[in-house]
Amino acid sequence: MAGHTIPHRLLDRAKNQPEVVAIRYKEGNVWVDVTWKEYAEATQRAARALISLGVEKGSKTCILGFNRFEWVVFDVAAIMVGGIPAGIYETCSSEEVAYIIAHSEAAVVLVENERQLAKIMKEKEKLPHLKHIVLMRGAKSNQDAVYTWENFLLEGESIPEEEVQNRMKSLKESDAATFIYTSGTTGPPKAVMLSHRNLTWTADVSIDMLSITENKESSVSYLPLSHIAEQMFTIHTPISVGWSVAFAESKEKLLDNLKEIQPTILFGVPRVWEKFQAGVSMKLKQATGIKKLILNWARKTATQYHAVLNAGKEPDKKLKKRYNRAKKLVFTKLKTALGLVNARYCISGAAPISAEILEFFASLDIPILEVYGQSEDCGPTSFNQPGKTRYGSVGPPLPGMEIKIAEDGEVLAKGPNVFLGYYKEKAATAETLVDGWLLSGDIGYFDDDGFLWITGRKKEIIVTSGGKNISPSNIENALKNIELISQAVVIGDQRNFLTALLTLDKETARAFAEKNSISENDLHKNATIWSEIQAGVDEVNSHISRVENVRKFQILPRDLTISDGELTPTLKVKRRIVYKNWADVIEEMYAS
Repeated sequence: MAGHTIPHRLLDRAKNQPEVVAIRYKEGNVWVDVTWKEYAEATQRAARALISLGVEKGSKTCILGFNRFEWVVFDVAAIMVGGIPAGIYETCSSEEVAYIIAHSEAAVVLVENERQLAKIMKEKEKLPHLKHIVLMRGAKSNQDAVYTWENFLLEGESIPEEEVQNRMKSLKESDAATFIYTSGTTGPPKAVMLSHRNLTWTADVSIDMLSITENKESSVSYLPLSHIAEQMFTIHTPISVGWSVAFAESKEKLLDNLKEIQPTILFGVPRVWEKFQAGVSMKLKQATGIKKLILNWARKTATQYHAVLNAGKEPDKKLKKRYNRAKKLVFTKLKTALGLVNARYCISGAAPISAEILEFFASLDIPILEVYGQSEDCGPTSFNQPGKTRYGSVGPPLPGMEIKIAEDGEVLAKGPNVFLGYYKEKAATAETLVDGWLLSGDIGYFDDDGFLWITGRKKEIIVTSGGKNISPSNIENALKNIELISQAVVIGDQRNFLTALLTLDKETARAFAEKNSISENDLHKNATIWSEIQAGVDEVNSHISRVENVRKFQILPRDLTISDGELTPTLKVKRRIVYKNWADVIEEMYAS
């Protein structure tokens, strides 16, 4: 690919394809198109403004807010002038926001709106390095040193365009380009330092591996841009290959936006796909008579068809004919309603997803490719690819990467996408990066065909009082396949048997209550609900060893939440917080 940094690639694309649509966003009820030329011009204006505010090579900036055009413009502009941007999750508290701004020593911060601005102002006296705050379009403030987006851009008018060009000439592939703050499941977030080479190499490998066509792809941006995976799908890879990105109006309007855009690529974390599955399952259950028979036939056909493709083989003429018929009768209409009729690649990452969910979507002609990795290697370590997919595994190694399994079962990775280290964290860097090998913290193995399987996290291994080592993640994924369940957290460290905290999926539980004439009050205490879930737990237990059986469980009165500290912004469970918040419930299961 042309261009040794992402900003170079943006300017090249603007030069070669100035009128092609790069970005779309909703204004009122109308989608606004932004061309590559306009994207590049807006970024260069923002770059000049950052220079005028004192951003030097190596200066840090932060971005706080939902996915917006201004978000990516500010991010790439900071990289363009040699600065280092760091995203902050919009769900972070005032204290968490202040921690990242202080830790990074950011002098300039971009903020979405007045609500996010209030978080910073609450902690402003603790942030001596912070000099300027910039608001995204539409937001206003009377606070000192706070710029509207328009006034921010005006600040750069006095800076010659040649200054931006000079800054870009000084960029080196080995320089840090961006910070990705970890979600902090086991402590304060750490700043992952990713280089220009890390970003461009990962984008290029992804493009080649998936045979992504230049200027032919589209996606919807809705997951937190503070996460490297969403940055790859919204910023770095789209700029590198020229696919267009539409910004969702909000997470609540995602389905509506998907229907309007009908993207060719959709990335989701497991919780997103689980929600999709719950909603689609309820709709499918309404089919009766001949419609139900046709649906079942179509799903069986799609399952067979994709099983052949996943093995790298070509379906025979008979199966192709049945598949095309099923597509015409069922799948085209279904996928149009989901906003996925044009989807060539649906991808799941950031956390483990159960094989059952992948099989469910494949039966609806929506194959999902699971990617495995971490922020420390730009997102991908291994990838289930078209023709090389095995549900339950995380696929073969990313082309160009080395992966090996240590003596204790830990997955180690080496490649051009492995990070530079943690900012200000020499000890943590030395523990995680050893002779160029990234120690993932995950336990896994390779099967005979070279597919990587992840069995758990080293730090999450449960050691029972009987000395048995148990990985809770696979048991939890199995429990979450119980239709009524939203979240499952297995407990048992230094205990003589396993228990689980379960939460109800609100929509599914309400539908179940209506079908069974149950009052919706206190569903977590209802005997019929308990009986249904007990049957599901018994089924899960029947497929695992006795020592892994969940002997008792409790249904919590609410789901786990980000606001209660139990989930990260990417919806991973923070076990230590869950254990703390529900300590009395846990002790009750063991006391009795």
